[in-house]
Amino acid sequence: MHWRLFATLAETAGDTEIEVESGADTVGDAFDALLAAHPGLESEVLDDDGDLYGHVRLLHEGRDPFAEAEGFETAVDDGDELALFPPVSGG
Repeated sequence: MHWRLFATLAETAGDTEIEVESGADTVGDAFDALLAAHPGLESEVLDDDGDLYGHVRLLHEGRDPFAEAEGFETAVDDGDELALFPPVSGG
């Protein structure tokens, strides 16, 4: 599975482009595989209950699976791209 990470998340993982071998069927499977491969990301994207922080954006093929599909249960294919964005601020 191909992941694109931005800002502090890319710094934590060591790259902006990450390939994770997962055999994932869903966005949730792919997300779990990413965190298993890069455990340092967990504290940056998950709250104390293990839920995705509300300020972190996860996209599947450029779309928000939580707003436009079935969230973590959204089906994925091997060539799909997923992306994680931390909160962004600036002026």
